[in-house]
Parts: sequence; structure tokens; C-alpha cells
Amino acid sequence: MQHLKPCQGLSQLFLIRSQSSRISKGIIPLLSVWDRHLSSRWRSSGGHGGQKFFNNNGQKFRFALAGLLAGTGAVLAYKLHQSKVQWAASSVQLPVTSAPPVYTLEEVTKHRSLDNGVWVTYKGEVYDITEFVSMHPGGDKILLAAGGALEPYWALYAVHKEEHVLEILSEYKIGVLNPESLKRQESTDPLDPYSGEPNRHPALQINSLKPFNAEPPASVLADSYITPSAIFFKRNHLPVPKVDPETYRLEIEGLPSGVVSVTLSELKSCFPKRTITATLQCAGNRRSEMNKVKQVKGLNWGIAAISNATWSGASLRDVLIHYGFTPEVAINAKHVQFEGLDKDVTGTAYGASIPLNKAISEEGDVLLAYEMNGEDLPPDHGYPVRVVVPGVVGARNVKWLGRIVVSDEESKSHWQQNDYKGFSPGTDWDTVDFKSAPAIQELPIQSAVTHPAEGTSVERGDQEVTVKGYAWSGGGREVVRVDVSIDGGNAWHVAKLRSSDLEQNPAPGRAWAWKLWEIDVPLPDAAKELEIVCKAVDNSYNTQPDTVAPIWNLRGVLSNAWHRVKVKVKDDLKDQI
Repeated sequence: MQHLKPCQGLSQLFLIRSQSSRISKGIIPLLSVWDRHLSSRWRSSGGHGGQKFFNNNGQKFRFALAGLLAGTGAVLAYKLHQSKVQWAASSVQLPVTSAPPVYTLEEVTKHRSLDNGVWVTYKGEVYDITEFVSMHPGGDKILLAAGGALEPYWALYAVHKEEHVLEILSEYKIGVLNPESLKRQESTDPLDPYSGEPNRHPALQINSLKPFNAEPPASVLADSYITPSAIFFKRNHLPVPKVDPETYRLEIEGLPSGVVSVTLSELKSCFPKRTITATLQCAGNRRSEMNKVKQVKGLNWGIAAISNATWSGASLRDVLIHYGFTPEVAINAKHVQFEGLDKDVTGTAYGASIPLNKAISEEGDVLLAYEMNGEDLPPDHGYPVRVVVPGVVGARNVKWLGRIVVSDEESKSHWQQNDYKGFSPGTDWDTVDFKSAPAIQELPIQSAVTHPAEGTSVERGDQEVTVKGYAWSGGGREVVRVDVSIDGGNAWHVAKLRSSDLEQNPAPGRAWAWKLWEIDVPLPDAAKELEIVCKAVDNSYNTQPDTVAPIWNLRGVLSNAWHRVKVKVKDDLKDQI
């Protein structure tokens, strides 16, 4: 109790709140330990990264820390008695240094773990809070700010604006940011977790800025079999994390060997590099067509929330077997869960899972990808590592992969349990039960017209109209035919399919990439308007439904009805004279 005598109200508050001897026997000695720890810090100028710069408020800090740990009532008691506390005349005086060490943002970013030290910035000053992490009342959530600014996280909780919190922080100051870093930091909104997002191609059609979601113009989608990374559709659920490849670790759990931590270098050097060409499609692709039937909840995607790329990396099967997966593990395990490094402000990460048989199958071709189109993954697409699950809905292709768990359960993530599921057209938000429907995995057959665009016109003098588009089917099923009509579905024509030389004859069940298609159709003599329609057929003879209404669902997913585009037929000018 001797450490609490200078503030008797705080001591009494501990005893009143505890109502038991366990608290008085547990917390108070613990505070004594902290007091000795802090006293030793008070007399020391050493620490991580440089000299500590302190104020001579040792006892203030002691009571402030007690206040944080005891709760709001203790903080109030601290404030009530603060003016009554008399500091001892023998207080230790520390030398004041007029030129604190100067750091860059890059130096701060390297210190984002307990192993390397936990540094943060606040209003242009740098703090090493490594020793405080274990004492933080909010637990390890403080690590969310590691290597960056405190402001976005402190903005969520008003208690951080209290004077005593700033006093605590001041004890961990090690220096300041250099002018250039400070300018860079101030050029972004410190309260906005999206302020450091990567630059994007201006051609992208944006559906949401925060988080960023965008699709390429439909008119360019079928111009290239491989979609350039810059215009590959972007689907982010949370802020894009900044991941240091040198400190990156992929944790793998659920195997007999226990928890395994794998570096990026190990993924690249210890496992054969495998490459696949695979199309990814958002579950909400073409949602805008469902909105025309009845409003749904979700981003208003057009027809271009789908793209095709080459992906390179380590086989998930190879990695799991290397670290101890055996047939015996499969007796109990049924799923492989993935967790990203993208997190919300509460520390909740994006997550998803796929069936174990897909993950471990030689024919499943699931990759821990670190390259896209022959280059490092771009930040928007999961740098440094993402999982690519070909033939499966984009939501399961988790980006910025941080954790893999072999489990008997599906991921408990919101995006696995309460989203990306299909329901009857008669189900509404008052009656929906997300647990009654399975999570979407393989997607149904899909196709769309990319040229000509809705509302455009064609010249009658051209005598024919060129129609282009894409087609794809989930689960590795190959598209074998695309039927095209220019009169609303009365007369049909078979389009010519295009794919790369390497994808001409995919192995059965491994047709992961789309087919682009094209056809020239003669113009009817008297037509004033064309209703262009396309529908695809895969090698299981699955085809698309003719209208949207029967497949409408409240989340607007799995939209794959015949795609329809109306264009005008424009008479030649000489014919109009």
C-alpha cells in the first residue's frame, strides 16, 4: 500500500471496487512491480532506438498508469487528487537534450513487432512503446498502430485525448520524424485508414472509394486475353495493408508439426514455382442487372467484375504436405481457412475458407501466389502473398495472406458465414437465415457482351455487326460454346472462341481461364434496333437462365442470366437525303 499513500482516494477506490481480498492482493503488488519498473526507467536514458526523453513527472506517470489499469473510476480519482499531490523535493532531474534523434517513416515502419520493437508516431514525434504493450489496457490491439501513426486508432476512443494518456506516451519518446517524413505524413489524413492507399489507373470505373472497389471499362475487357494488372478489377473489403516483405510471415496451423511460420523467401526458395492462368470473378458481378428487377444490397457492379491473369507461386498442396499434412489429418479436418492481413479498426481480419479436398488436390491448383502477370503482386491484389483458388468465387481468394488453418470447421468470418450466399427470390431481409445456405464456392456459367455497348449505334451500311465478349464457368468446367442472337433470342449464331495457345486444350476439370469470343452477324434489312443476347454452355452442358427475375436474390450475387444489349441501327447519311 505504500505506493498508493500519496493518493488515498485512489487506494480506497481500489478497495471499494474490488469487494475482495483477491484484487487487493493481486493488483496492488502488481502496481508495486510496475512502480519499481518505472522507477528504473526514470533513472535510465537507454532504450530501443535511442535516448528516451522524459518529463520529470515520475509519480504522475505512476498514478496515471494505475488509473488506466484500474478503470475509469481510478482515472477520475487520480484527477481529483492530482492537485493535492506534493512532489518530493528530491525528485530525480534528468538532463534535457535539445536535439532529439531524427527518424524517417521507413525506419519507423521497420519496428512493428515485439521482436523488432514497436514504434509509433504521434504529431510528428516518434515513440518506442515496446515495453508498454504488455501493460496496455486494451491488450495487443495497440499493435495495430505498430510502425505507423497513432491518430487513426486514438480517434476511435475518447479516453486517449485525456492528459494523463499523453503523459504516459511522453515517457516513451525517442525522437522526431524528419521534415520530409512529417510532410508526407501530414499530406494524408491521419484519421483516415484509407489515406495511404496505392495509386490506381484512371480508366477504372469506381463503385466504392473506401474501401476501393472498381472495374475496368467493359469495352476494353475483351481486348486482351490476359487482363493487365492495372485494370484488373479491384475488390477490397478493408484498407489495403502495408506489408514489409522482409518481416512478412505466413503462419500455418492445424498440422501435426504445430504452428509454422514461413517467410516470403522460404516460399520462393523451398517450393517449386508453379504458374496457372485463372479467371477471378466477384460474386456480385452483374449485380446492376438485379437492381433493375428489385433493389439489392451491395456494390452496383456492371459486367466487368471479372478478369483473367497468370499467377505464380507455391502450390498450397506442396506447402501443407511439406509441413506435415498426411491422410490421417484429413480424417478430422474438412476445411482450410485463410485470414488476411487487412483488418478493420477493431483488429478483425478478412477471412474465408475452402473445402480441404480442393486445397489438397493435385488437380485443385490452389496457389500461394506471389506474382501476377510475371511481376510481384500489386498492393491492391494482395502483395506480398495471396491465395488463388481457381474456379472458385473471388471472395475465397484471400489477399495479403497472413494465416492458414487446417480445421474441421469453416472460417467463422462474417464473409464466410453471413455473406456471399444465395437465396430464393422470395427471401427478404426480414426472413433471411444465413446459416440455412451454404457459402458460395464454385460459380455458375457466365458470359457477357463487351462490344457493342448498351445505347450505342451501328451503321446500316456496314451490313453486319461485330459482337465480342467473354465466357467462363466455375469449377474448372470448360466453356464449349457461346450462342449469340441480335433479335432478342429468336435466331441464334455460334461465336468463335478465343484463348491463348497454352489454354487451347485444358485438362478435364482444370479449365480455369475464360474464353473470349467474337462473331460477325449480318444486319436484318429493316431493323431499327438490335437486342443482342449471349449465352454460354460448358462441358457439363450447364447454360445460363434467360431472365434475371427467377434468380434474383437479396444480395445480388450469382447474376448470370442471358446478357442483353440494345443498340440502334443508324441509316447512312446518303439514304436519309
